[in-house]
Amino acid sequence: MGKKILVLTGSPRNGGNSDLMADAFIKGAREAGHEVVKVKTDEKNVRGCKACLACYSKGAACVFADDFNEIAPQLEKADVVVMATPVYWYTFPMQIKAVIDKFFALYMGKKPIKGKECVLMACAEEQDPVAFEGMVKSFDLIAGLLEWKDRGRLLVPSVNAAGDINKTDALARAEKLGAGI
Repeated sequence: MGKKILVLTGSPRNGGNSDLMADAFIKGAREAGHEVVKVKTDEKNVRGCKACLACYSKGAACVFADDFNEIAPQLEKADVVVMATPVYWYTFPMQIKAVIDKFFALYMGKKPIKGKECVLMACAEEQDPVAFEGMVKSFDLIAGLLEWKDRGRLLVPSVNAAGDINKTDALARAEKLGAGI
């Protein structure tokens, strides 16, 4: 039986490099028999967490009704959470970061967020691998707190213009990563 995989994309650019990586991962995962849901965080209206500590007090994950309340049930059901995103200012872009911040609601609401598997796929304009360090450190800390098992990372430097990723082997590696989950 396949796993339930939630792919959260952070790119504001449809067909951008990290979006293409996500699609390649999804192709591999589906071919391996897994059920995959892709959420383009850029298309969602998710406000940052207000730290009100009222998570789930009115039935939904967040009392400030936004699109996170649609994403939360998918997070609960997922066996694997994949973050596929470009690097912005050495970390996650706002689109996906707002969703990540609201993982707090599931954590506080004692919902099934702990013990999942996770994958990080990211691309950056910069060639120097140091560009990924802020994102990777955040990812490691999140995975540690939530007791998630890291199933792999795909960090692709030197891609900026839409389609640059096609000049690398990253899409084949992303597909293989998805198939191996």
